[in-house]
Amino acid sequence: MQYAFDYETLDAYTVALGVSRWISAVKFPAGTSDLRDHGVRAARSMVLNIAEGRSRSGDAGRNHYRIALGSAAETCSVLDLVVLSGGEEQQQKLRRVGVMLRQMVR
Repeated sequence: MQYAFDYETLDAYTVALGVSRWISAVKFPAGTSDLRDHGVRAARSMVLNIAEGRSRSGDAGRNHYRIALGSAAETCSVLDLVVLSGGEEQQQKLRRVGVMLRQMVR
């Protein structure tokens, strides 16, 4: 497969993208639409900031990785607040993304 952008080859990006697609598709319990909306926005922000961070250099790129790290934490905390089938597995993926992003911020 050919990639046009460097971010497409990052493990952090592909894992984050998978979580974002999952949280957008999973059915949340009644009465938790606010958490769903917040989780979807945070997950999308994580993915978008990883992509933008990879396309920039120096402090600008690291700043986007820091924002993505915060968005990963937000997404993970949404999954602390609502019980979803598969949620714990997605949290493990988010923690993995967090470890990768911390390395990228350095």
